[in-house]
Amino acid sequence: MRLVVVSNRLPFTVSCKEAEPQFKPSPGGLTTGLWSYLDRATGNGNARPEHLWIGWPGASVPAGQEAAVRSYAERQFKSRPVFLPEDSMDRFYLGFCNKTIWPLFHYFPMLTHYDEDYWQEYQNINRLFGEAVVSALQPDDILWIHDYHLMLLPKLVREKFPEMPIGFFLHIPFPAYEVFRMLPRHWREEILDGLLGASLIGFHTHDYVRDFLTSVLRTRGYEHQLGNLTLRDRVVEVDTFPMGVEFDRFSRAAASRETELRVDELRRKCVGQKVVFSVDRLDYTKGLINRLLGYELFLKHNPQWHGKVVFIISVAPSRIGVDSYQAMKLELEQTVGRIVGDFGNVQWTPLVYQFRNLGFDEIVPLYRLCDVALITPLRDGMNLVAKEFIASRPDQAGVLILSEMAGAAKEMGEALVINPFHLEDFARALEQGLTMPVEEQIRRNQLLQDRLRRYDVVRWADDFVQALLSTQKTEAARRARLLAGKAYSALVQQYRSATRRALLLDYDGTLVPFATEPRLAQPDAELIEMLAALGSDPANQLVIISGRPRRALEEWFGKLPISLIAEHGVWLRDSQTGWRMLKSMTADWKERVRPILQLYVDRLPDALLEEKEFSLAWHYRRADPEQAWLRAKELVDDLAGYTRNIDVQVFEGNKVIEVRNSGVNKGSAAVEWLDGYPADFILGVGDDWTDEDLFRALPPRALSVRVGVANTAAQYFLGNPGAVRRMLRELAASPKPKEAP
Repeated sequence: MRLVVVSNRLPFTVSCKEAEPQFKPSPGGLTTGLWSYLDRATGNGNARPEHLWIGWPGASVPAGQEAAVRSYAERQFKSRPVFLPEDSMDRFYLGFCNKTIWPLFHYFPMLTHYDEDYWQEYQNINRLFGEAVVSALQPDDILWIHDYHLMLLPKLVREKFPEMPIGFFLHIPFPAYEVFRMLPRHWREEILDGLLGASLIGFHTHDYVRDFLTSVLRTRGYEHQLGNLTLRDRVVEVDTFPMGVEFDRFSRAAASRETELRVDELRRKCVGQKVVFSVDRLDYTKGLINRLLGYELFLKHNPQWHGKVVFIISVAPSRIGVDSYQAMKLELEQTVGRIVGDFGNVQWTPLVYQFRNLGFDEIVPLYRLCDVALITPLRDGMNLVAKEFIASRPDQAGVLILSEMAGAAKEMGEALVINPFHLEDFARALEQGLTMPVEEQIRRNQLLQDRLRRYDVVRWADDFVQALLSTQKTEAARRARLLAGKAYSALVQQYRSATRRALLLDYDGTLVPFATEPRLAQPDAELIEMLAALGSDPANQLVIISGRPRRALEEWFGKLPISLIAEHGVWLRDSQTGWRMLKSMTADWKERVRPILQLYVDRLPDALLEEKEFSLAWHYRRADPEQAWLRAKELVDDLAGYTRNIDVQVFEGNKVIEVRNSGVNKGSAAVEWLDGYPADFILGVGDDWTDEDLFRALPPRALSVRVGVANTAAQYFLGNPGAVRRMLRELAASPKPKEAP
């Protein structure tokens, strides 16, 4: 087994300005964290797990230097670069990724661009990544795709490798549906379809999982059960995996002699002063301006701290080509200048600002030095800086002030958690942090360190990979019941060799896809022709067994040589006689139940009431999925009490709630239809809960097929109505057996 990792960036960045390509490590928690997982020593002493990393090398590479970059990538990182033209990457990375997805998913819709050219480039780059990944994959690989740059990729790979375990992890927030829906409809639908190509989708926090599942429900109509989304042919698991840091690496570095010497040197420059430290890259999501304004308010409220505190704020350059970042850099520098001018003097500088990248050897001593770490993004998927600070405190002292908008806040409750939009919170938290007793600091940080040491970046990656592998156990069980390969060939052979055959077929969701309204699901000419061919075979007895009213079935199929069962088993019409009731019943109860169903039609826009002779059906397929789900639960609860003393049953179907007489089901109707017909081949096909009665009622020798993935009494699965029709076409084209004696 080989783990194939795909991300926008490789663990190295190439520069091609010189005669030979130059290489340096890529920045960022994703690449460094993943590489530490892939490069770690295994328990049995092997160097590293078998893996391949596919991604962009960080710059356009001239054709003459591609071979050198490939060689370096393979030799140093077991990776394979995807070479992309510079103008495409500008529209993709600086365009759609960072002017559309990044601001919108971080709740900055006012900065979001909706450019169709950017979207088309996003599709194009995902296709190019898809081609590179597909060409590199082997059948026994497992695939792990990362982050918002490649949200279309899971589906593209799934189309070529339908049985491959594919994982996807989003490292930024997934927004609430009301924000996500700001994307044009066809964009958001394609993004969700792309993500749903994965077997396992991971997020940092439960909030993001909830928001994603809500968007899937309201955009694509899939409901979840405990985070599992059941598609027509697969189950997609959605779960929470909070990313950790290389705890031991930071802890060892912080305790080293070199760090101690650097900390002592820094302390001599800050004698008599408490140190507040902040490090982030230049990004409007990080709340850098709010951080400065909060510190400014603290200084206004607490003149006693003047000369006794210094705020070291380090900002790493980021996305230099994006206009909004340049404007923010200018505002940041102006705010720094104002604070220093208003509060500083010859003896004291209240704020030290540096605009540059800090190396590992520089940042760890600052983590050790500071009395307070101020980590206050306005919105952040996780924020590993907060975890790095805690890992870098072997003395267990220091205070972490953390934004409640960071994903890390969900698991770091011992920090001083603040609202980064409220400047008073900054002032109060800074005062509390600077005066907190050392014993209280140690108590809090000890709990945080124990937790972060247990769940470090390796544990995070291991948990995700193991969860991805476990999804394959479910898929393996499903594939074992998939009507394909030998099982399909055996069914066709049994059909061809049989002399008396019984075919029991559901209609909606089995022979035709579901429609927004029942009346729109009329059979097409191809289906009519195929059913006629099957029904005219003298060896066949065929029945369509449906919840449809008899007048609809009569209109559509009345001229075919087949039998019909209507309203789930109330009415039967065989190929020689007219309609007859299978059970004596009354519809008097409808007058009492109809008003409550009509009330819920009125309460839910686009719901509709279908009235049959002996049942009432409340359909909500066209309605808003989230509101419909709530209304459906309310209706079921109301009907349970309202029909307690009436001889009816309430059934929940696929986007429908139906009330009908007790004792009516497809199973009993099928038994009566089969009575007296000694078939040596029986096939039942259906797609929902009403067909489970049919599957259970069929004799043991019968073959049963459920359309779509579900817990079922059927022996086999087929993915969709198209697969059912392909099977029936092959059966209809089979050579005719000899006449039964």
